[in-house]
Amino acid sequence: MFQDHHFEKWLINPDRVLIQGILNITPDSFSDGGLYLNPKKAFDKALKLLEDGCDIIDIGGESSRPGSTPISSQEEMDRIIPVLEKIKNEVECLISIDTYKADVASEAIKYGADIVNDITGLSQDPDMIDLVVKNNIPVILMHMQGTPKSMQKNPFYHNVIDEISMFFKQQVKKLDKKDFPLSKIILDPGIGFGKNLQHNLKILKNIDIICNLGCHTLIGTSRKSFIGDLLKCPPEKRLEGTISSNLYAIIRGVKIIRVHDVLEVRKALTILEKILKA
Repeated sequence: MFQDHHFEKWLINPDRVLIQGILNITPDSFSDGGLYLNPKKAFDKALKLLEDGCDIIDIGGESSRPGSTPISSQEEMDRIIPVLEKIKNEVECLISIDTYKADVASEAIKYGADIVNDITGLSQDPDMIDLVVKNNIPVILMHMQGTPKSMQKNPFYHNVIDEISMFFKQQVKKLDKKDFPLSKIILDPGIGFGKNLQHNLKILKNIDIICNLGCHTLIGTSRKSFIGDLLKCPPEKRLEGTISSNLYAIIRGVKIIRVHDVLEVRKALTILEKILKA
């Protein structure tokens, strides 16, 4: 597992793939909603993620599944802060906070969050860019067409790769103008966020284009609906699709993968890394 100073070195010169383990403290996330609303269960899950080999725990307090409804900042903080505080007090680990609200991110940073993970790519809350710059904290910019409430209602692109790339270039330019280091920016093309099956496949096939934009790249395919569409199975049966899509993305240049099933993915990644280094 990476300690903070090791992560800073990784940001500048990544030499391995990192696994970001998912911890949803929500009642309605698409795969594990309601399982970790209890702070003790959430803490125990965090320990399990670390034991299984994750490098970063990604804590989210608001569901972003298709059709989900936003919640207040206070409700989001009430869910995540007690868990975040306990994790940071008990174990040494990296935590990313999955929020698009500046006040939530600010509070999480006070309690030790190491990374901001914004599903709107810093485009929703006008205070988010200044918050990230002020704290000089690594940030994950995700692309999403529309909002979680409406994003899967007939998403359309003239060219999905070009349009995602253009969005990233615009957002990175805003940070660059404020002298924010490009090495602390991580790009996530947002599989399943305002994309249909063909869009998702096109993104994965051409993920090297995103990897070549000058920042680090993260991919989140874990248990996503495109896997279910292809394999005709529910979220809990999508491990094989999760593993294969992540390994392909890694071969094409992705350096961070966001997953639910850390142990199984870590084992698969170990084999891939041995092959690539042989």
